[in-house]
Amino acid sequence: MRAIGFIEFGGPDTLHVVDVPEPHAGPGEVRIRVHAAAVNPSDIALRAGHFGPPRDQAPYIPGMDAAGEISEVGEGAPWQVGDNVMAIVVPTGPNGGAYADQIVVPAESVVRMPEGADFFAASTLPMNGLTAKLTLDHLDLSPGQTIAVTGAAGVYGGYVVQLAKAAGLRVLADASAADEHMVRDLGADVVVRRGDDVADRIRELCPEGVDGVADGALLNERIAPAVRDGGGMVVLRGWDGDPGRGITVHKVLVVLSVKDTASLDWLRQQAEARAVTPRVARVLPAEQAAEAHRLLEAGGIRGRLVLGFSS
Repeated sequence: MRAIGFIEFGGPDTLHVVDVPEPHAGPGEVRIRVHAAAVNPSDIALRAGHFGPPRDQAPYIPGMDAAGEISEVGEGAPWQVGDNVMAIVVPTGPNGGAYADQIVVPAESVVRMPEGADFFAASTLPMNGLTAKLTLDHLDLSPGQTIAVTGAAGVYGGYVVQLAKAAGLRVLADASAADEHMVRDLGADVVVRRGDDVADRIRELCPEGVDGVADGALLNERIAPAVRDGGGMVVLRGWDGDPGRGITVHKVLVVLSVKDTASLDWLRQQAEARAVTPRVARVLPAEQAAEAHRLLEAGGIRGRLVLGFSS
């Protein structure tokens, strides 16, 4: 069976087509015939070796998001062959990631695709969307409170902006001049110029500080001054700093919630209600995964690059 993987850590050119055994669904699992797999920054980190060896044996297969159709149902799994679904995938697990013709995942990691979405759009939602929902869950803000979102032009940041607005929050977001219009269209109430000193610009608008921060730009200690005393900030790469002033730092690790079926289905409902809008920047054939990684690393991609898998 075809997959896209790597043998050794390194740059994009380490990715190539590999032949792996066809997987089969065990009890409580389903096999998905993949039509689309999103390309995320976490895939680049995996390929570069930032997470250590993904599993016991190469080839290592990246990918945390997939959309496709059920091709095999394990005992006890509540699905039928032919169902169109999206799934969050753990590439460090025994079956590897989403860059493959067929993947096996726990049934709890799978939900129906949003009505009206194609495979490419649906594949951009599970991992980033679940991370955005966990962000808001951790911050636990009430309608009328203020959240600041860094990296708002990115997929995760954009989902946070949209879900925060749907929850009745006041949203401050950062953006470059080129992205300001897009970020406003996502629902940001106020847009400030992005950069390492964005906390200063936020404080000019909110002298007491914002109630919470979703740090999609990985600014860490540079964004902490924007938070009010006793507020909260969500970090995505395990920052261990202490901002002081009673600020709570929430480390979001989406891999701990991949079986949260209720949250994944809630995301589907939000997409159907147009509260979140999946953004596909470009679809590339699966064999061009190395090019997709090069494009993502070069920056400036707005929306998610997606790998298309055809029979």
